[in-house]
Amino acid sequence: MLSFFKKKEAIKREIPKLKVDLHSHLIPGIDDGSQSMEESLALLKALEDLGYEKVITTPHIMADAYRNTPKGIKAGLETLRKAASLEGISLQIEAAAEYYLDDGFEKLVAQGDMLCIEEKYLLFETSYYAKPLQLEEMIFTMTSAGYIPLMAHPERCRYVKNPLEEYQRFKELGVLFQVNLNSFAGHYGKDAKTKASFLSAQGMIDFLGSDTHHKKQVQTLGEVLISNDYVDIFESNTIQNNRLL
Repeated sequence: MLSFFKKKEAIKREIPKLKVDLHSHLIPGIDDGSQSMEESLALLKALEDLGYEKVITTPHIMADAYRNTPKGIKAGLETLRKAASLEGISLQIEAAAEYYLDDGFEKLVAQGDMLCIEEKYLLFETSYYAKPLQLEEMIFTMTSAGYIPLMAHPERCRYVKNPLEEYQRFKELGVLFQVNLNSFAGHYGKDAKTKASFLSAQGMIDFLGSDTHHKKQVQTLGEVLISNDYVDIFESNTIQNNRLL
């Protein structure tokens, strides 16, 4: 018996190439990321193998845990660059910082010595569980100082209970969103995965980051970069990573 129905051919979608990563922890021994130069070089090689041409690594700056300074981060960057060059790694390596919104943050902004991405995007994070009481005021502090607030992994904020309303409020305040790619693989749990998918569907994602700390995250990243979820992001959002190349 002849079938009058033809099997639909799968439409092959082009996989966008992400050339720049702007969130990682690759300078050894200064935060909860890489703990040795050997580990840092292995992570850089792995990112290069995934097609990245440039990484902007972003050590934590936190008053109670990681009291890094722009001067110390820049010194670590130069050491990392030299070691990478000796290993034949051709990745461009730059550095900024990931600022935690704590009691010392506004003082740092007032001092004016902030380590930003492209000297304008100020990457910041908040507690995952409790929304800072002065959050909107601190965002205003950033914008008033001439910075563009870039929120790291907003999908990981468990205090967000009404995503449409609360994320939209951030946007109204001028905040850009950097979502972790591994959130789409469930690496940070179901809640983060659900919110990452929501942000993607709403077209709210501005930048994508690996947030690389260790080898397992790069392995998961490789899977995400060939997934349908990854391709979907580019159909609904204007991703700005490659503009930083």
